[in-house]
Amino acid sequence: MRPSTFALLGGVIAAPATAATVTVTIPRQNVAEYHRPYVAIWLEPAGGGAARTVALWYETKKTGKEAGTKYLADLRAWWRKGGKAMTVPVDGVTGATRAPGQYSVALPADLRPGRYVLSVEAARETGGRELVTLPLTVPTAAARASGKTELGAVTISAR
Repeated sequence: MRPSTFALLGGVIAAPATAATVTVTIPRQNVAEYHRPYVAIWLEPAGGGAARTVALWYETKKTGKEAGTKYLADLRAWWRKGGKAMTVPVDGVTGATRAPGQYSVALPADLRPGRYVLSVEAARETGGRELVTLPLTVPTAAARASGKTELGAVTISAR
């Protein structure tokens, strides 16, 4: 008896993913005029190569010719690594800015085994700009780093 195509596909679909979750903390700022930061999260192969945007949080409620995309270039490192070539919005990647708090983002499940660099960059109007990078090894090993002003703890954990 031949195995059915359905059974073969079922085994592929049920295979466990080797993905991870990155948790980003946006700290509460004690300032008179607070604007939520734009945040970009992306991955690059450790030896160099094309960057892959995992999440991008920016002002989505603005209207007009440039809307909230006008200030995406303030995320300078992300912008140079491929952000300027990206057309937003991107389903499953882009979203609105976040209030202070802790947020989790799933890293892509299709990452090939190897070494990567995870970067998280934040830029805030009338505020600062900060970039935090962490090494990432797939299959996932946990990692942690912390920003000083615009970003708090950034952690990677296995799902």
